[in-house]
Amino acid sequence: MSVVLDSPTAGRTPPSRSPGRRRGGPLAALREPRELFAHLPPNWFAVVMGTGIVGTAGAGLPVRPGGLRTAATVVWALAAVLLVALTAAWAVHLRRHRGTALGYAADPVLAQFWGAPPMAAMTVGGGALLLGRDWLGLPTAVAVDLVLWTLGTIGGLVTAVAVPYLMMTRHRVGPDAAFGGWLMPVVPPMVSAANGALLVPHLPAGQARLNLLLACYAMVGISLFATLIIVTQLWGRLVHHRVGAARMVPTLWIVLGPLGQSITAVHLLGAAASGVLPAPYAGGAQVLALLYGVPALGFALVWLALAAAITVWAARGGLPFTLTWWSFTFPVGTLVTGTTGLATRTGADLLAALAVALYLLLLAAWTTVAARTARGAWRGHLFLPPPGR
Repeated sequence: MSVVLDSPTAGRTPPSRSPGRRRGGPLAALREPRELFAHLPPNWFAVVMGTGIVGTAGAGLPVRPGGLRTAATVVWALAAVLLVALTAAWAVHLRRHRGTALGYAADPVLAQFWGAPPMAAMTVGGGALLLGRDWLGLPTAVAVDLVLWTLGTIGGLVTAVAVPYLMMTRHRVGPDAAFGGWLMPVVPPMVSAANGALLVPHLPAGQARLNLLLACYAMVGISLFATLIIVTQLWGRLVHHRVGAARMVPTLWIVLGPLGQSITAVHLLGAAASGVLPAPYAGGAQVLALLYGVPALGFALVWLALAAAITVWAARGGLPFTLTWWSFTFPVGTLVTGTTGLATRTGADLLAALAVALYLLLLAAWTTVAARTARGAWRGHLFLPPPGR
């Protein structure tokens, strides 16, 4: 729901420059520019997720000031460019450093973030349908979304099985190891469900729409039940083993991702069910969207308050910048889309105001994290390998 994210390869305080390091200019922290592709873990795709959600969340806000849609479309386009650039960089990384690239799956922390690339693809795809259609035209936007949704869904279903399998058979996981990143490989099916609901009206009427709708509800179940298991483990770890390393604190915000995305998905699927599901199930889908969405939002707001309080507490002792800071973006963005859906469904002014407030929080977080990431990438610090590698 990143995203959002910690990696042994990113965000560490840069080591002292050895005589071989370049003294100034871009990528100054690297000995050679080609080291840019030596360490590129999958959590980098959280940058695309966090940027793309700023655009898509702004597309449906209950309050739409002039210029908001254009600005949101520009941000979506930036996310699309970042997706292409990261995909190209990863292709180079895989070709030049295959052992390092394939080794991420063996790392108990980095393996979790294989969920980020599928979600990045679907975030850009959904934005194409919601925003990019203004520039691309509807047929092209649908085609782009369908391709990215298909690739992201396949990748997400693989990570939802493969990463837990590795944790159960290969990784060494201690009793205090649970962290928000464990949600990353199981959230993509929920993103598939939400974005798949947007595609339902664009498929031929009949079995195509029905099958996609039912598949999306099934993917809600995949992600939701896995989330319940993991959040329970995370809560237990926090109570029994406390917060832990400050650099991991931002990953607590990832919990908001599956919560907010589930509210969004159930709302959008309820809207898509009309004319697809027979009575009384189409009406039941509408009821479920409200009676699930509001209680889930209540728990999400409690977790938001808890995560914010722990973050402030940790910041007093120093909260180092790492890629985990992207956890402040995409998860909050899913709360914006979920709350917006509930506001649209109910007409409640309170929910509309909450959606706007959450979007302002998202903008503040994205502006801060994007600026810090751009600076770290420009200087090359975010591309340094961890100590010992």
